[in-house]
Amino acid sequence: MTYENEILLDWYLLFHYGTAAEILHGGEVSENQLPPGCLKFPLATVAAAPPGQGSQRALDLGCAVGRSTFELSRTYEEVIGIDFSARFVAAGESLRNGDALHYRRYGEMHRPEPLVARAPAGLTSERIRFEQGDAMDLRRDLGSFDLVHAANLLCRLPEPLRLLKQLPALVTGGGYLVLATPATWMEEYTPWENQPLGATLDYLREHLAETFVLESVQEIPFLIREHQRKLQLSASQTSLWRRRG
Repeated sequence: MTYENEILLDWYLLFHYGTAAEILHGGEVSENQLPPGCLKFPLATVAAAPPGQGSQRALDLGCAVGRSTFELSRTYEEVIGIDFSARFVAAGESLRNGDALHYRRYGEMHRPEPLVARAPAGLTSERIRFEQGDAMDLRRDLGSFDLVHAANLLCRLPEPLRLLKQLPALVTGGGYLVLATPATWMEEYTPWENQPLGATLDYLREHLAETFVLESVQEIPFLIREHQRKLQLSASQTSLWRRRG
């Protein structure tokens, strides 16, 4: 699956910026039939960590089209959103610049319907920067951050251990790390030999415990609409880690 695909861009813009009414329009499912919060996943994973204070920095890895990046900017002085998809990054940057971004929701897949995404109100866009990058090979001059947030990224990396090995240098002493993953390990993304042998949380403990303390674990539901009759309901195991002094 390529994340430069126009249909995927449409799906993710709706996932990140669509209202409940827009996401569920035309279907047979109502919001009260769904797990609470599943339509606000990019906000829920940000809320899994303490808010920023003062001049703190945050890094949003695998930011997709940027909703969590915007949310982090409410309390962090500087936020960098990085994604491998140039198309996703361009969408986030357009929204940061105040553009209304036209995209499509699908009734049936051959019947697109026009929608518009806008950046959340009340934010300071100067705090945010979007850039294309590889989470397994980040540029070395990024510096360190008081929070690193990576939602639904880990099980889409060919070599997830390359990301985990970078994290101690990316998170400041006493800072936080949020790793959210549905643990949908598939060989088309991650070769078998690079996938965890056991449970994903045990894999994270094995590679992070020397430098990080596990603070909490929660299951955060999320829903992605492909079309009105195909709503993908999943849960992302969201672990919060604190960097040792």
